[in-house]
Amino acid sequence: MNTKYMNLNHGIEYSLLKEAATALKEGKLVVFPTETVYGIGANGLEETAVKRIYTAKGRDLDNPLILHISSLDMLEQIAQDISDLEYKLMHAFFPGPFTLILNRKPIVPDCVTAHLDTVAVRMPSNLIANELIKLAGVPIAAPSANLSGKPSGTLVSDILQELDGRVDYILDGGPCEIGLESTVVRVIDGIPTILRPGKITKEQILEVAGHVALDNHIFEKCTPTSQVLSPGMKYKHYAPKTKCIMVYSKVNENMVHTIQELLKKNPKTLVIACKENAKLYDCDYVLEVGSSNDLEEISHNIFTTLRKVDTYPIDLVIIEGVTKEGIGLAIMNRLIRACEYNYIEC
Repeated sequence: MNTKYMNLNHGIEYSLLKEAATALKEGKLVVFPTETVYGIGANGLEETAVKRIYTAKGRDLDNPLILHISSLDMLEQIAQDISDLEYKLMHAFFPGPFTLILNRKPIVPDCVTAHLDTVAVRMPSNLIANELIKLAGVPIAAPSANLSGKPSGTLVSDILQELDGRVDYILDGGPCEIGLESTVVRVIDGIPTILRPGKITKEQILEVAGHVALDNHIFEKCTPTSQVLSPGMKYKHYAPKTKCIMVYSKVNENMVHTIQELLKKNPKTLVIACKENAKLYDCDYVLEVGSSNDLEEISHNIFTTLRKVDTYPIDLVIIEGVTKEGIGLAIMNRLIRACEYNYIEC
């Protein structure tokens, strides 16, 4: 197919958005920006259109999608039996980088939910995304804009080559603000449980709800037969082609020393490090991902950095870990997945 590119970097152009919204209603695929990462969107109520997402990404059908909405009125079309606590969480974090797992209505196709009785719902705060959903008039099913297993796309330049010819439209809204996918939560036995960490932290959820829990699969590998409740939990994800290993310690000197020892045994290695440590490593290639004192900067840069590593003549990537506090929990979750659970805690 021929992919049409639209540049919206200079603001919302409604004529372009209306064209893309019409395409969505006609069953076509549209790549669009959100505040988290870029998404591949389709009419979330049309089974044939949604299945095209799986084909374009090479995604397994047992990996559920998120439905993106623009209003709580749209929510009523797709979800039911919503509790007071679930409404409280939505009022606190919608619109924004927050996804809530709710009981689905029959109108939602099975291919969106991987045949679960629940549906993941999010209201993006990005103006282009929000207006696109409003103009389309339907919830938009959208996973991250990348081939399955690859790092998510936060810049159109990151994903253009991968998805050109696989989708009908690409809307370029510039760099994504956050750079990590949304926090995914399901209320289980009255307790908000984080299935996938993101920008909205466990500390923020605790402040709103009084309780919060973490799903075991955040740092544990799912088995091939596991049924997952959230997108992005089961399969290899965020990973370069080159083998990766993560090293983490609460004591920075221990982490640096361990990486230095690994470098002695693996000369063709690239290190992804904070800028404070970058000059400490004796190797040919070091990529700075941001300051260890600024996790927001690291979250913004991590996927773009992971996409760069396969351009280097290396056999191994060593990645510094970060604290698991705040948004660091989400960064560590993505890094562990990128390393296929190959990590050292020292």
